[in-house]
Amino acid sequence: MSIYGTVYRKRIAASLFSQKRFIKNGVNYPAIDELNKELETIFGERPPSSSLNSTPTIETESNPDSVQKLHLTHVDSTGQAKMVDISHKGDTKRVAIATCRVLLGPKVFSLVASNQIAKGDVLNVAKLAGIMGAKNTSSLIPLCHNIVLSNVRVDLKLNEKDHSVEIEGEVGTTGQTGVEMEALTAVSVAGLTVYDMCKAASKDICVTDICLQQKSGGKSGSWSRGK
Repeated sequence: MSIYGTVYRKRIAASLFSQKRFIKNGVNYPAIDELNKELETIFGERPPSSSLNSTPTIETESNPDSVQKLHLTHVDSTGQAKMVDISHKGDTKRVAIATCRVLLGPKVFSLVASNQIAKGDVLNVAKLAGIMGAKNTSSLIPLCHNIVLSNVRVDLKLNEKDHSVEIEGEVGTTGQTGVEMEALTAVSVAGLTVYDMCKAASKDICVTDICLQQKSGGKSGSWSRGK
């Protein structure tokens, strides 16, 4: 048989093999049996009819609780800004720590370290500014709650390696909402105060790396950066 005849036979066989075996009125004919056997020698034994008729399925995650829904709490159903209602929450002890860096440069760093800035003691003034900033957060950030703070700590340290001021702020309260924004505001205002105190000596000062380092308390529990 020519190669074209072989190819033709294989095409016919491929189109028919996926169907049921060739049977007429429930009776097997010798010619049909012979053709079925020949098909099996070409393509192997015919798979069970159940596997031919079955539809493959893909497993999907059907549990809606396995996907955490993220949403903005300060936006209502119409997309408008809102203040979160915390009246249903109980009082818990809450603490937040934030940090910030102010890059001074060698010249200004030397002036700050030797307390020769014309405006006065940079680090102490910035420390007080940071504490005041924490206490006034709700006046600066529109949707923050007015929280009674139990503790505010702001520390500033000179880092000679990169000629910077490292600032850390810690805020604590016992209440219905967290103090992350108060801690971030504390270090931000302290950093801006360092800039204000030193800007006459240099406009190249950079306030950077403002971030939350850790928090505790509340429904979400404890969190630490990098953990």
